[in-house]
Amino acid sequence: MNKLLFSLFFLLYTSPLLAQEIAGVTIPPTLTATDGTILHLNGAGIRSKFFFKIYLAELYLEHPADTARKILTDPGAKRMVMHMLYDTVEKNKLVAGWNEGFSANLSPEELQGLAPQILRFNDFFVDVHEGEEIVLDYRPDQGTTVTIGGKPRGRVEGDAFQRALFAIWLGEQPVSTELRQALLGKADN
Repeated sequence: MNKLLFSLFFLLYTSPLLAQEIAGVTIPPTLTATDGTILHLNGAGIRSKFFFKIYLAELYLEHPADTARKILTDPGAKRMVMHMLYDTVEKNKLVAGWNEGFSANLSPEELQGLAPQILRFNDFFVDVHEGEEIVLDYRPDQGTTVTIGGKPRGRVEGDAFQRALFAIWLGEQPVSTELRQALLGKADN
């Protein structure tokens, strides 16, 4: 009987720590940043467009939260991992998507103020293929680093840029309401 209770206890309290799988991609519950910061999976979900699965998004936070406002205003480290599920997403489509997301979630004045950072960010992108990852890694003292296919592409400084970037998924006009809910940990996949 004690073994049964121990086994049940073990399963109940360690299950959240196990990696999950979505669309054939294993998603770890935590990541360790290069500076040693532990990032916790806040949520994950698939971005679909016209019935095509484009990418699996995974949001990792230093301080997990269940509201977009808390995430966007939290000064802690953040990481968005976009695991590509679609055959090829061309640079021009990525850039158009970023620009659409920025425009939808920023006022004209904010958009104008961040124009140099957005232009720099867009210049980092290349065509991305199935199985590759885009990693957007925010560190409060460094800014947002972009890595594509395991290769660092550059960094954009500033907290305002980070908030604008993560608002693409979590803002008032997210790229997908379902994906927003999943990244907030409020939806089943």
